[in-house]
Amino acid sequence: MTAQQWPVGYRINPRVASLSAELVEAFRAIPVAVAGDCMGRSIGARGLRAYHGDLALKLCGPAFTVRVRPGDNLMVHKALMMVRPGDVLVIDGGGDVSQAVIGGLVRTTALRVKLGGIVIDGAVRDLEELAEGIVPVFAAGHTHRGPSKDGPGEINVPIACAGLCVLPGDLVLGDADGVIAIPAQDAAALLPKTLAHLDREAGIRETNRAGTADPERFDSLLRAKGLPV
Repeated sequence: MTAQQWPVGYRINPRVASLSAELVEAFRAIPVAVAGDCMGRSIGARGLRAYHGDLALKLCGPAFTVRVRPGDNLMVHKALMMVRPGDVLVIDGGGDVSQAVIGGLVRTTALRVKLGGIVIDGAVRDLEELAEGIVPVFAAGHTHRGPSKDGPGEINVPIACAGLCVLPGDLVLGDADGVIAIPAQDAAALLPKTLAHLDREAGIRETNRAGTADPERFDSLLRAKGLPV
């Protein structure tokens, strides 16, 4: 079916493969905060919380994007037929938390297809199942009220998820601090910057621990603002 033939409000695009497995694996060691620091400290989802229980569980994988009508998960089920192991389902649910889009049954399917994680600007339910871990789940909220399966919706289109712009195939990272998306075309160049940032932080952490940090690091900033220090 061509783009012109899709009914209004519906679109199903092929999966986008834009990241090597080696690059994805390398980013598993990069904290979200470090990636965010290296991207200008102004990018990342807002208002999402982890629902998978174990805060040490990390999310890292290519984005498989879905846009749904708030409270509807028809296209989520279709997406789960299309994903590949390691993909991260990123869902624009419009921030609505009055009806859950993801629950225990979807999680069961996610385990079978070896999904890398779920990020939804919307609600989840069946929290006890989600809290068992294995599949990282980040969401805007939760409710016992279940979803409809009527559509419309779109798959593998650019979306906004909790203030985060995500394109199909972008690299999505999630940990206890939050969720961030790295544009696919920037990921390879960003990796060495994040590794250098980690090394620099390790040095600062050691001087903080030992009490040997150079006071000029902050005093020079204060003098530049006119303070007589």
